[in-house]
Amino acid sequence: MKKIFIEQIRERDWVESPFLVREKIMAMAKNGKPYMTLKLMDRTGEVEGRVWDRVDEFSARFGKDDFVLVQGKASVYLGKMQLVVQDLKRLDETTIDLADFLPVSERGADELVAELRRVVAGMEDPHLRALMEAFLADEEFLRDFRTAPAAKAMHHVYLGGLLEHSLAVAALADDVCGHYPTVNRDLLLAGALLHDVGKVGELCYRRSFGYTDEGKLLGHIVMGVEMVAERIRTLPGFPADLATVLKHLLLSHHGQYEYGSPKRPKTLEAVILNFLDDLDSKINGVQTHIDKEPESESSWTAYHRLYDRYFFKNNSDRNGDGGQKTEPGPDPAPAPTPPQAAERPEKGAKGRAKGGREGFGFTLADQLKGKSLDLFSTTDEEKE
Repeated sequence: MKKIFIEQIRERDWVESPFLVREKIMAMAKNGKPYMTLKLMDRTGEVEGRVWDRVDEFSARFGKDDFVLVQGKASVYLGKMQLVVQDLKRLDETTIDLADFLPVSERGADELVAELRRVVAGMEDPHLRALMEAFLADEEFLRDFRTAPAAKAMHHVYLGGLLEHSLAVAALADDVCGHYPTVNRDLLLAGALLHDVGKVGELCYRRSFGYTDEGKLLGHIVMGVEMVAERIRTLPGFPADLATVLKHLLLSHHGQYEYGSPKRPKTLEAVILNFLDDLDSKINGVQTHIDKEPESESSWTAYHRLYDRYFFKNNSDRNGDGGQKTEPGPDPAPAPTPPQAAERPEKGAKGRAKGGREGFGFTLADQLKGKSLDLFSTTDEEKE
C-alpha cells in the first residue's frame, strides 16, 4: 500500500495509510458516549485522529506506539487538520519501513561519526582526548549517540539530531576560540561534545520521541555528569581540577536556575558554551518551523506556540510584493501550557511588545517593529 504522508493530507481527502500511534487517549463526550483521541505521526509530522464510533472495539486492537492502518476522512477543525477515523487495524512491524515514521537528520550517521572522530583526534590535551576516545570506544554508547534526537519537540527533533547538534556547537566553539585566545579550546570542545550526552538515556526514540522514566526523574544534566564521572574513573591520572571544570560545563550549560541549570556558568568556557548551545538550538528550531510550510504563499509562518510569535520568512520573491504581505493582526495570547509539555520559559517575556492599531491589518514594518527589543531567548530543553 502506498504511504500517504501527513504533509500531503488536504481537507476532505479520504485517507487510507499506515501511521504510528504516538498518543492514545480515551474520554467521554457530554452526551455520555466514549470517544478516542489519537496522535498519529510519520516522519513529516503529526495529525490528530478522532474516533467517535466503535470506540471500545477499535481500542482493543492496538496500543500506544503501535503501527496502525487508518481509514478516515480529513477535515479542518479550529484551524488544525484532523482525521475522523472510520476504521483501523494494527499492523505488524515487519511490514513497515521505519524510515517513513521517524524524521532523520539530513546528514548521514556515518558522516556525523566521522566528523566526531576528526574533532576528537584534533584535541591536544591528552586527558580530554583520552576521555573522548573512551566514549568512542563504547559501541553501545556510540550507537545511541548517533541515533538519539536532541530534544522531544524544540530543536533537532530527528534521529541523529543529538550528534548533529553537539558537532554544531563544537564547530561554533572552535570559531570562538580563534577570536579569543585565552579560552581553553580543548575544554570547550569537550564540553560542547558532552553537554547533552545524558540525552542518550533521558530520551526514548525507538518508536516515537519521549522521555524515559530515568529521564523524567533525573534529567539529562545529572545523567550526563554521572556518565562523564564514570568514564573519568577508568582513566588513571585524570586531573581532579580538570574533571571539576568539565563537569561544571555540563551542570551550567542551561545558564539559569529557572531553566533547570543546577549551577550558573562561572568559567569563561561555561559562559561561552551556554550561549553557543542556545544559539544553535534556536537557529535549528526556527528554521525547522519555517520549513514546515514549503507550499505556503504567505511571508509569515504559522504561529509558534512555544516561541510565542510568527516568523517572517523573507520570501518576497514568491509574493512579488516586496515582502509587504500583511497579516491579520498581532501575535495572539498563547494558551496556558501544562508543565509537562512546556519548554523553558522565555526570557524577557514581560517586555513583549503589545502591538497596536487594534482592528486593522498589519504591515511588514508593524510586524517587525515593536516597543521592545525582546529577542527570543528561550533555552533549548523541555522542562518537566
